[in-house]
Amino acid sequence: MIKGLYEAHLPVKDLTRSIEFYEKIGLELASESEKVVFFWIEKEKSWLGLWKTDKVNTPYHPSLRHIAFQVDLDDIRKAKHWLMDRGIEVREEFGIPPKEPIILLNKPHTHAAIYFHDPDGNSLELITPLQIDDANVNVDNKSYLSEWKEKE
Repeated sequence: MIKGLYEAHLPVKDLTRSIEFYEKIGLELASESEKVVFFWIEKEKSWLGLWKTDKVNTPYHPSLRHIAFQVDLDDIRKAKHWLMDRGIEVREEFGIPPKEPIILLNKPHTHAAIYFHDPDGNSLELITPLQIDDANVNVDNKSYLSEWKEKE
């Protein structure tokens, strides 16, 4: 029945500033009104709604105000420089300095991810699956992508 995630929503303070930011990370504006804009994540498959609201002051928690965008392995390897070229600072997550994408080990799954904020402090993540449903994951949690070795 369920095939994927179609939409997610975040609160923002300034729609103009947010439009500039999300276009900078490559999302295409899908629709715009006075209080909400939508960006295609994957055209006709998934989108992100940004709502102008005072709820932007709601304290961050991983269950609130967080979006993870899936990217492929080659792109996650370039993600830090790609973001920095756009004036976007990557940030520490889980106490690991942001020198490169980090490994997220949720056995039996392993992902690589890098984190950053939008202008309103919403938590954004670029993530790629490395090993799914594999009890033989070959890294420790809290390590870097460069330490991960693909299965041979």
